[in-house]
Amino acid sequence: MTHPFDQVTDEEIRLSSKLIKDAAKGPEKPHFIQIDRLDPPKKDMIKYLAAERAGLTTPSISRVTYVYYYLGLDFYKALINVTYGHIITNQKLPKGVIGPLLPDDVETIETLCHVHPKVVAEIEKLKLPSHIRVVCDPWMNGTDSVEDRMLIQCYMYLANAHHPESNHYSLPLKFSPVFDCLTKEFVRMDYLPAGIDETTTDTQPWTEFPFVEYHPELNNESLRPLKPLIVEQPEGPSFTVEGNKIKWQSWEFRVAPNVREGFAIYDVYFKGRSILYRLSLSEMTVPYGDPRAPYHRKQAFDLGDCGFGGNGNSLALGCDCLGVIKYMDCRRITAEGDPVFIPNTVCMHEQDAGLLYKHVNYRTNVPVVTRKREFVVQTIATVANYEYVLNIIFDQVGEIRIHVLATGILSTMPIEKDTTVPWGTNVGPMVMAAYHQHMLSFRIDPALDGHENTVVYDDVVRMPENTGLNKYNVGFVTERTYVEKSGYVDQSPFTNRSVKVINENVINPISKKPVGYKIALPARQMLLAGEDSYNNRRAQFATQQLWVTKYQDNELYAAGEFTNQSQTDTGLGVWANRGDNVRNTDNVVWATLGFTHIPRTEDFPVMPAEAHDIAIVPFGFFDKNPALDVPQSNNAFNKSKYFKDSNDAAKAASSSCCKSSL
Repeated sequence: MTHPFDQVTDEEIRLSSKLIKDAAKGPEKPHFIQIDRLDPPKKDMIKYLAAERAGLTTPSISRVTYVYYYLGLDFYKALINVTYGHIITNQKLPKGVIGPLLPDDVETIETLCHVHPKVVAEIEKLKLPSHIRVVCDPWMNGTDSVEDRMLIQCYMYLANAHHPESNHYSLPLKFSPVFDCLTKEFVRMDYLPAGIDETTTDTQPWTEFPFVEYHPELNNESLRPLKPLIVEQPEGPSFTVEGNKIKWQSWEFRVAPNVREGFAIYDVYFKGRSILYRLSLSEMTVPYGDPRAPYHRKQAFDLGDCGFGGNGNSLALGCDCLGVIKYMDCRRITAEGDPVFIPNTVCMHEQDAGLLYKHVNYRTNVPVVTRKREFVVQTIATVANYEYVLNIIFDQVGEIRIHVLATGILSTMPIEKDTTVPWGTNVGPMVMAAYHQHMLSFRIDPALDGHENTVVYDDVVRMPENTGLNKYNVGFVTERTYVEKSGYVDQSPFTNRSVKVINENVINPISKKPVGYKIALPARQMLLAGEDSYNNRRAQFATQQLWVTKYQDNELYAAGEFTNQSQTDTGLGVWANRGDNVRNTDNVVWATLGFTHIPRTEDFPVMPAEAHDIAIVPFGFFDKNPALDVPQSNNAFNKSKYFKDSNDAAKAASSSCCKSSL
């Protein structure tokens, strides 16, 4: 039986597209862009989950899909009840609302670009030798004016014609065709500046420059000697999977892949207590700091513009994940509304993470030591040049960590010889990588011992000096502020400000304070684009690090539902300004994980993974360390081996620090 949180099925996709095709009138056929499951109403799901947990008969909840499609140049959104097989709503959206990019359409534009006469004419000016080929990278157009059509900006590069993996990003060209993604019409040719201002030049014959290659067959590097490091679980993993429900080390939750977010995690419990209703990556925008046209439009919304799950990698054993792996799959659609199966886009596994806790009684020299194990839910999306790795990590002490890696290849621009610019780094001969930012919004829907929660922030401050209670002037305390209305919380790293979600209705018997979880989010630079820029107007979520809104169904995406060529932020820019009461009610926390990327030469030709984290940490939720039931570490269990050499082989017998442990 399909669970309300299960991902969309092939049958549901086919039924949804068939109903839209049957309803379409006139000569135009629907051109489908995206179909996926809609989250059920929360009030209904709370009743469903309560009955499910109690072993009672669960109420009936219809499965509903949303459908984005075009009829001609008109953009539509439909809601389909796939349980009963009928259209709920089918609405033409206003002019200027542009749908997300469909991978099939992007591939078509890439193919068209290579053969279009206007592009061919520019390529002919290069007078390329036979060992050089032209590569096209289609990009979302971005925004600098109101457009009623879906545009694609094509950035052009050169690569080695004799090897399909040649790094074309090392040789960018100075012309960039723009196409209408739906009609396939050529719109214009943008010529790209390659100096300190917006001066452009006509395409000139190409002069030989070396490629900066990353592929092992091309980079001419001698490989280091490396012996296998094998992760084995001879008795199998410590987790179980039933449908999309995971149980591991006192945790219970559901994982559901989807085309936009990659996956969402639902109904999170630890040791029988509710922690979260829903957790997901909500949006990511990548604005570039190159002020020259047309680069000023470079601002991707990697979820809203194209979909994280729809661009998910098919993960492979021994490469993306180690150990005993469980995979989940994702689905996107074709323009005809047929499902496209993307296998293994989500991997789940256990990993060692160092020490969980340790103490040695120095009087007896007896250690108590437990190693930390984690459960990882991971997806990786390739969005043109970049790879983004998203890990949601559960540990044995009740913490959830959001761990993000950025890798892949820098998006590059041409630069004249011996020229530098203050908004970019030269990373190879005649190639520059512009400064840019990655701004990720994570949507955290808390349910700490229930759905009536409150967001607070605590500042650490000095006690008043030279007072009776602080006559030695060493005292410091925390001051708590309650978030009463929807909006944002300012960063304050010099008061060690920490944001917490608490349940004012449940008091910890030990601390005598409300139970809570801390959102551990290091203070970071937020969006640098000016207030009057489209980059700022479209991504208000990226201007502040933490937001609080009152829960409403279908408010899932931080920059709004439709981001492609958007003019304004229709998400947090609207919801956070409603002035809703958010204290002791059903609220949502939005955490912006921002990192400003100043490229370095070491980031090219392929970027070492850069890591960033948010932690959701119990803070007075339990009455003691909840990991005391984790078995102690010993080598009979872990089976490590001592590295022997001629000087210290005798030490091997006495090297186990855990010999007195259980």
